Amino acid sequence: MRIKGLKDEDFVNYKKPSMFISTAICDWKCCTEQKLDKSLCQNSELAKAATLDYSMEKIYERYIANPITSAVVIGGLEPFLQLSEVYELIKLFRESGCNDDIVIYTGYYPNEIKKEIARLQDLPNIIIKYGRYIPNSTEHFDNVLGIKLVSDNQYAERIS
Repeated sequence: MRIKGLKDEDFVNYKKPSMFISTAICDWKCCTEQKLDKSLCQNSELAKAATLDYSMEKIYERYIANPITSAVVIGGLEPFLQLSEVYELIKLFRESGCNDDIVIYTGYYPNEIKKEIARLQDLPNIIIKYGRYIPNSTEHFDNVLGIKLVSDNQYAERIS
């Protein structure tokens, strides 16, 4: 799987201790639609990092070996631009007997990725955080994620 980074223990992006996987690609839709420079994105430095080709099996083994984590968060850039890799990783977790929550952070809205959502609904315990980053927006608490999101247009929903 192509990734920019992997954090074994993250306590910021979900209410449960999580492994955080940063994906490798972004189309910068949040910035281009608002005519903002990409450097304003919190992930602009991440995008400059080397792309790693990481074994899905190794990701799974690292996760399972950690007694602290109980969820996986996939985000960083735009996971839906790597849906085939994301899907295969989740499928590996499920086929290996791990049904822990998997959270996908996206800047897309549900109406923009209907087919992709339908594909993921075949796999259990998937949560998607939707919505683009909007500078100077009002942060709010999201009950599904159990954390604050920085833009009031962002929200999460359990799709399976």
